[in-house]
Amino acid sequence: MSKPSEINMTDKPSVESMWSAADVWIKKPHVVNKRLCGVTETEYRDVDTADLNQVLSCLLGTNIEMTDMVFLHGDVVVEEHETAGRWCVGVRTIIPKVNKTGCCRYKEVVIKDTVGNAVTFIPFEVNGVGQVTLKSSNIYQIQLQLKPDEWKLSIHALRPEQWYNDGVAYPKLSWLHSELLPKLSRWALESKASEFKSTLSLIPVEKYGILYQQLKEKYKALVKVWPEVTDPEKFVFEDVAIATYLLVLWGEERAENGTTTKQSFVDLGCGNGLLVHILNNEGYPGKGTDIRKRKIWDMYGPGTHLEENAITPSNGFLFPTTDWLIGNHSDELTPWIPVIAARSSYSCRYFVLPCCFFDFCGKYQRRQCKKSQYKEYIDFITDVSTVCGFDTEEDCLRIPSTKRVCIIGKGRRYSEAEEPMVEERRSDYIRGREALFTSSGVSMNVNQCGNRRPHNDNGHNISTPVNDWVNGFQPREKTEAVRNCSALPRDFVDAVVLRVAKALLSLTERDIESSDCGDAWNTGGSLLISEVVNLLDRSTLQALKKECGGLQTLLKNNHQVFRVQGGRVFIRDWRTHTSAQSPRVTSKHKPPPSGALKTRLCWFHTHHPHGCPLPSEDCAFAHGATDLRPSTKPTKII
Repeated sequence: MSKPSEINMTDKPSVESMWSAADVWIKKPHVVNKRLCGVTETEYRDVDTADLNQVLSCLLGTNIEMTDMVFLHGDVVVEEHETAGRWCVGVRTIIPKVNKTGCCRYKEVVIKDTVGNAVTFIPFEVNGVGQVTLKSSNIYQIQLQLKPDEWKLSIHALRPEQWYNDGVAYPKLSWLHSELLPKLSRWALESKASEFKSTLSLIPVEKYGILYQQLKEKYKALVKVWPEVTDPEKFVFEDVAIATYLLVLWGEERAENGTTTKQSFVDLGCGNGLLVHILNNEGYPGKGTDIRKRKIWDMYGPGTHLEENAITPSNGFLFPTTDWLIGNHSDELTPWIPVIAARSSYSCRYFVLPCCFFDFCGKYQRRQCKKSQYKEYIDFITDVSTVCGFDTEEDCLRIPSTKRVCIIGKGRRYSEAEEPMVEERRSDYIRGREALFTSSGVSMNVNQCGNRRPHNDNGHNISTPVNDWVNGFQPREKTEAVRNCSALPRDFVDAVVLRVAKALLSLTERDIESSDCGDAWNTGGSLLISEVVNLLDRSTLQALKKECGGLQTLLKNNHQVFRVQGGRVFIRDWRTHTSAQSPRVTSKHKPPPSGALKTRLCWFHTHHPHGCPLPSEDCAFAHGATDLRPSTKPTKII
């Protein structure tokens, strides 16, 4: 065994926080190893030292060598710890993102040494006929060494010279040292429990991983033909992931209920409709509705059922024959979806993925400072669901978004005969939320909650039939406002750009005029975004505040002039910026395609005190009116 890789812990974590960090790697290795989908685990059981070898032999189908048993003890003196319950043993199955046809199953025996503060991983493979192969070359151990003067977190490999890697289930040993160990150290020091559950806690991870890869392959071509202005990769693969989650969830529900009939659904506020398209295409009956038709709707074909309609919480939007209501980033409808599901029928369920924070009567107002705003809002929607009578569950999706906690209402907490009593409670709750708005003096700019009780169209006369549940509810505007700074007046934008650029140029540390290095072009200094804010007057800041992203978005939009990185703003130097940027940033802000060359004036040629750093023939932008070409870009239709 070679010398272990280790990190000195200058700030000493608790032993509990070390185990919390190890559990992240045990339960969620995909957080670090992006080629994994996740793991499934067996239950762990306590094992005495005397029985450990027998248990391992039983799990692996072979005897463990004495040298391997010594390795388990690490640097701990064995005689001091011949105690009952020292070892906690379980098995995890590793699920790669890409499953090769006919490939074996990757497993690891996980042995937690509760006395020696170490966890050992013994990998093995199981082929299609159940034959077990021990991968003794890849046995390794993570250990927290507690010494009076220093604490160390280390990774030991039993046979480093024989280490095998395939880049997926078996990463390189150097990767464990350079990537995993520093993250374990950081997690141990943070030792902060998540506010939310682990990802995919309500469904089988292995089924999810297999189905996700199948759907991703099936629908990835949409990225190339995406007609919307939104990022195609983010939206396509995010909706593929959400669809995968629902399909697995619904598949488990059918198995639990002993039925083969696929669930029906309605997606309220379906947006681009891709989620509906996937669900319809996979054989699930349902539709999506949104106040505004998107361009991509026409690409889906007649098998995808989408309708343009303004959604108002009322008797006109009850769905007594629908199994599931979906709210995927449904904004102002989010708190209403559990209510609509509860009032549609006793058997109607729902799934919501909250994003923007709305109450029944307008924007959600924070009332607690001990929680994050996001956690507080998730708790609010959970509270709504509970009041509506649902057995409410929460899960984290595996999507490229910071808002990935979903709330699910499946069964009911009450019998169908108790519906009138529960409806009374729902109505009182909504009236109470309205009272909070009234007492706080908050303007109800989205809707105005009424005090009427609904009539349910599923045969239960809950109360006096009334058409509307709320007074003055206003769904979002049919024409979506452009709020990415692109609609701001050109003179306004030019003035801000010039003001910020002059400030950056004035910060140059070296004296350009007396420079002897042959480069007299002023590259300027840098400013924090917060410092740039101080350069602008109040009216300018108010105008920017109305735009999504505000000042930072305006600066990024003007990437011909500025480079925004790490919260700081720089003057862009077109001579060197390509090599200085990461590949991801470079691809986003690369020079215009040949058809767009010279169709815009060069800001540096016009405004920079030393002109453009590039000669006219090398610059993508026009050096003066005589160099300008007409744009071939189609006129935008608003």
